[in-house]
Amino acid sequence: MNYRIEHDSMGEVRVPENVYWGAQTQRSFENFRIGTEKIPPEVITAFAYLKEAAAVANCRLGVLDEERMNVIRQVCEEIRSGKLDGSFPLAVWQTGSGTQSNMNVNEVIANRGNEIAGKKLLHPNDSCNMSQSSNDTFPTAMHIAAVLEIRDRLLPSIDLLAGTFRSLEEKYHGIVKSGRTHLQDAVPVSFSQEISGWRASLERDREMISASLLPLSELALGATAVGTGLNAPEGFDTESAKVLSELTGCSFRTAENKFHALTAKSELVNAHGALKALAADLMKIANDIRWLASGPRCGLGEIRIPENEPGSSIMPGKVNPTQCESATMVAVQVMANDTAIGIAASQGNFELNVFMPVLIFNFLQSVRLLADSLRSFNDNCCVGIEPIREKMHENLHNSLMLVTCLNPYIGYENAAKTVKLAFRENISLKEACVKLGFLTAERFDEVFRPEAMAHEK
Repeated sequence: MNYRIEHDSMGEVRVPENVYWGAQTQRSFENFRIGTEKIPPEVITAFAYLKEAAAVANCRLGVLDEERMNVIRQVCEEIRSGKLDGSFPLAVWQTGSGTQSNMNVNEVIANRGNEIAGKKLLHPNDSCNMSQSSNDTFPTAMHIAAVLEIRDRLLPSIDLLAGTFRSLEEKYHGIVKSGRTHLQDAVPVSFSQEISGWRASLERDREMISASLLPLSELALGATAVGTGLNAPEGFDTESAKVLSELTGCSFRTAENKFHALTAKSELVNAHGALKALAADLMKIANDIRWLASGPRCGLGEIRIPENEPGSSIMPGKVNPTQCESATMVAVQVMANDTAIGIAASQGNFELNVFMPVLIFNFLQSVRLLADSLRSFNDNCCVGIEPIREKMHENLHNSLMLVTCLNPYIGYENAAKTVKLAFRENISLKEACVKLGFLTAERFDEVFRPEAMAHEK
């Protein structure tokens, strides 16, 4: 491999000649050979928006000329288009401020920009980092990435699955089945009511996640090193937030208190709490579906789900609820990520939090996994859910908890006696009730109507 010599404030560094990064990136690449986890591409995309917005704001405020601004903008567009993929190799496990990733982006913009200009036009610090610090750019990139990924990736996936459940509700209206609480038989519920609970959970999660976007839309940019805005022109914070809003279509605004913006990560903790709520509901929904589909002969067997792949290397014909299993594993990972995020956010000391790369790595992984899982779960499982009406009817009419509808006529204690006799002697509720003398057979038939117990509208 051929090398070129780059330099930074610490001296000269050999850098592969075919890459756009410079000395500081190379130092980090060599010093942190830890794990396989890299700074997420969503953060790099966010940086490309951030650096372009900063250049435009600096130009509007008269501290950067138009030629440099235009070249910076061109490179940022190339980064977002994926043209410069491979130029951002740094590990998550680096400096906790993300300084080296900020400089990685600065160096790539400078070197690629100089190549475009055909001259030494841009300097990674003086031009690409003008009016900025790693301490305010990395948290800004975190917020941008979080907002964009939730808006563009996660919310549409939630809407997709919620829409599928709404369609299933309408399609299977009128089917009454046995309800279950504590994994025990309970009073009747309609299948559409059961599905509506899944759908409403997703819709409520969406509301909470959407509400978390407002605090996330506050940006640290303009705080520079410690929150005072040193070396940034007056108005840079508001102008850069305005440009970012124009570029992304999101309503970003500058943080009211920059000291909070640098050291506290409570907005990300709050937003991930809503992601954890979605994960918890996904766990519940996926478990419900695989329980209802369990069998096919020795389980509940009340629904049929798509058969996607063979389920066993030894048991011929076995098919497993693999999409449910995948979704529940994703839920576990998101819940674990929430712990890491909470701990990382608690580690702010004085004017800076230095656990930011691991925090945003876990946050974006949660968004990515949830978005992909919801879509996979929808496309490969939920759209194909079918009720097994005969089994639902059999279970409904075999449930001893149907006796609940007799409470107004024979009282709770007599109803309990009816259940115990029916269970002990393996006879029907009607036979037990008549045998105990609580109702005549004719009166029992008048008041015992299981399908009406669900009160489906």
